[in-house]
Amino acid sequence: MSGSEPVGPLPGPGDLIDGLRRAMAAVEAHAGGVYLWDAESSALRMAVLVGMPPDLLHAWHTVSPDAALPVTDAIRTGGLVWVPASAGLARSYPRIALVLPYDVSIGSYPIGDRDAVHGALFVIGRSRQNPEVPEEGVRELDSAARELARVLERSRDLGAPIVPPKTPIIPDPPHSSRTPVAGFTEMVERLPQGLCALDTNGRFTVVSETASELLEAPSGALVGRTPWAALPWLNDPAYEDRYRATVFSRVPSNFVALHPPDRWLSFRLYPDDTGVTVAITPTEVDWTDAGTESEEDAPRSPTRTGFLYHVLHLASALTEAAGVTDVVRIVAEEIMPTFGASALALFGHDQRRQRLLLLGQRGFDPDFLELLNESTSRTRAPVARTTVTGVPGFFRSADNLRSAYPDPGVHIQDGLEGWAFLPLVTSGRTAGTCVLAFTDQHTFSVQERGVLTALGGLIAQALERARLYDFKLGLAHGLQDALLPRWTPQVRGLSVATRYLPGTDGMDIGGDFYDLIPLGGNTGAAIGDVQGHNVSAAALMGQLRTALLAYATTSDGGPGAVLRRVNQLLCLMESELFASCLYLCLDPATGRVSMANAGHPSPILADESGGRVLPAPEGLLLGIDAEADYSESEFTLHPGATLALYTDGLVESPGVDLERAQQDLADRLAEASRRPIDEVVDELTRAALSETHRRDDIALMVLRTETWETAPARPRTPPRDSR
Repeated sequence: MSGSEPVGPLPGPGDLIDGLRRAMAAVEAHAGGVYLWDAESSALRMAVLVGMPPDLLHAWHTVSPDAALPVTDAIRTGGLVWVPASAGLARSYPRIALVLPYDVSIGSYPIGDRDAVHGALFVIGRSRQNPEVPEEGVRELDSAARELARVLERSRDLGAPIVPPKTPIIPDPPHSSRTPVAGFTEMVERLPQGLCALDTNGRFTVVSETASELLEAPSGALVGRTPWAALPWLNDPAYEDRYRATVFSRVPSNFVALHPPDRWLSFRLYPDDTGVTVAITPTEVDWTDAGTESEEDAPRSPTRTGFLYHVLHLASALTEAAGVTDVVRIVAEEIMPTFGASALALFGHDQRRQRLLLLGQRGFDPDFLELLNESTSRTRAPVARTTVTGVPGFFRSADNLRSAYPDPGVHIQDGLEGWAFLPLVTSGRTAGTCVLAFTDQHTFSVQERGVLTALGGLIAQALERARLYDFKLGLAHGLQDALLPRWTPQVRGLSVATRYLPGTDGMDIGGDFYDLIPLGGNTGAAIGDVQGHNVSAAALMGQLRTALLAYATTSDGGPGAVLRRVNQLLCLMESELFASCLYLCLDPATGRVSMANAGHPSPILADESGGRVLPAPEGLLLGIDAEADYSESEFTLHPGATLALYTDGLVESPGVDLERAQQDLADRLAEASRRPIDEVVDELTRAALSETHRRDDIALMVLRTETWETAPARPRTPPRDSR
């Protein structure tokens, strides 16, 4: 574009808001949001939220691309995800239904295509009887999503890309005319009930004089504040939940509350896209209408419902944590914003060595934590005291903490005031301590202390499971590392590079393997895949690789004879698992290759004529029939040609044609074949490495014939594992 051409105004968040509102209108939704990919955190971050208070969806401001949510499923499937009612929400997304148990419909649509996914939009509307979205609605959603993609691409092309902010942008709701109507105030004040209005963030905007009298609070003390913040007797989870249900589902609701000491008020809530109108009327309690059976059962707990929702959300999220790192991340994401903490650290307790071990942290100065890590649990320090005694500690300010621990050896990070030390108690013992710190002074109410202490128990149980998982995972990885080749021998006339990428399901191990076998003047190359992604598969892989190595180096026959003997041994072992294997024998001096195949994907060849899939002889999987025979085929690997042996995890994925995927791999091999051999392997595995979720493990071996005079024969250790 030349400098004289007008570019128009730069795209910005306003364009995202307009596109989102268009998508909401397509399905008659009253709320929605836009998630954008945040490269810095490798997560989806909510960039825009329309029609809803941000605290309702605070737990999902940032989500992992692997999370089970409509937006992530829309990105994975590349199309519309639609949940028409709460019953479907409970089945498909139980975490959402647990924390937001309201009868609504939720839809999500990806922004961008498979090659360039920018994020996804979501919409929230009233519950629908029809489980499907009309075709016209789907077309409008698709059009709105495409327009959002164009906005994002244009902003990027103009050098001012739209990036997701730390907190979502929330535009002001649409307003009706504010022109005062003569006599309106007098008309309202003649009514026996009080009237007030809340915006979509739950804050008072207008309070009539009658409402002010009934609430016994001047309007100036109410406007700009939420009812549960301005009126302590409304600071109750049941009441706030009625408001949440009204805003989330756009369905009117009501509740009855006791104004101390003995006056009951009825609250009726009428929502729309601009806020909620509340009618307040004195009432005689009818316990049937109130939804309770006696005065003693009336909800009076002052615990904020937001805290309770986050306790539920944390408990649900922690069930998905695999290792200790996951626990630290989830705890930080859930607890810090909920309680306004600036820093969090988790310490474990090594009881054998009587040491505190830092498991993970967010927001602390690493130098400060280094002073505590590996320190003895017998020291007089708040972390040690909580770990040893199991008694929590809450300090409003740094001065309070210094007063309780005047020892100069007790370290306190500068710039932090409020502190909380929560024991992580599980199975009757303290497994560690969670440390929360606040930039400002922080008064911990009785209710907040109780909630935080309860959270400590949830964290402790999750850490116990995670540490056991990490221990088993370490054993499994050690087993697999011991079974795979430690180095690849370098053969004269042949350049070789290998990679192994574990799947991300389960324990990150599997049965894929490769091997390069020196055979005097010739060289054997094998690639195989044992069924399964667990320790059993890895163990059988080790046995299979050992058998293949033994038969290849002692057999006088070709690749077919080697696979026959390996198959017979596997059948004798009576394993319930099967395996595929491709084995070839190469003469580097002449380039002649003989090959046998036991149900494995065909190799890929790239030479002067381009990249193509080589036809491989058919053969039954290993371990099925002891009488199976394996035929051989031959071809020539000319100097400079590149051959790729791989397992199916590199080319197979749901909804993708296998033949097309293999040809795509052949094309990429042809394009990269002139580059250094390690760069070729990097190119072939680049897409797999960029995926945060791999269903299958991947083994890859690339061989290139060089001039026979190339020297080398010393072992080297190429990078083969990217966990």
